[in-house]
Amino acid sequence: MAANEQLWAPWRLAYLVGEPADADRDRFEGEFAPGADPECFLCQAAADPRDRLRWIVHRTDHTLTVLNRYPYNNGHLLVAPRRHEGRLDGLTLEELLDSVQELTRMIALLERVMRPDGFNVGVNLGRAAGAGLPGHLHWHAVPRWGGDTNFMPTLAGVKVIPQALDSLWEALTGELQRGQRTDGDGQSGGQLSFPETGV
Repeated sequence: MAANEQLWAPWRLAYLVGEPADADRDRFEGEFAPGADPECFLCQAAADPRDRLRWIVHRTDHTLTVLNRYPYNNGHLLVAPRRHEGRLDGLTLEELLDSVQELTRMIALLERVMRPDGFNVGVNLGRAAGAGLPGHLHWHAVPRWGGDTNFMPTLAGVKVIPQALDSLWEALTGELQRGQRTDGDGQSGGQLSFPETGV
């Protein structure tokens, strides 16, 4: 008979004991953009320059990409407009285009760093559709691997995430920095650029 195996996840202790220091540390007291919701974690992230604290992987003029603190799978990213908006038809053309371009860039980044076999990509519009934050729309990019489902969710109601958020943040932002340091010879490791769109 095989011995029981341990699942070692010490970073989960803060979540389990609900450390109040994290809430105080995470509170942003600065200035928000007009129309922002100070209670919205995406608006807080957009306003707060502390990218590592907020798990921000990348920012553009109109979007930000953050690690999902409660991921469906390892590498789960959220791509959101910086502006607090809950509807697709409420986005400007610039915000919509930048969001889709950023989503495309982040999928390419995840492919380079994590080498998944596929992705689930989507947006939940409205609470009835599963939106946990219906006032600030965001796209989910969830890497998937063949065999990434196993007995744990079925038998124990547990999903195993094999990488700490801090380690994932370092891997993704490090790869982005390496891509930005290329000398323009086209060898940026898959970094995407888009032609001028006129928007």
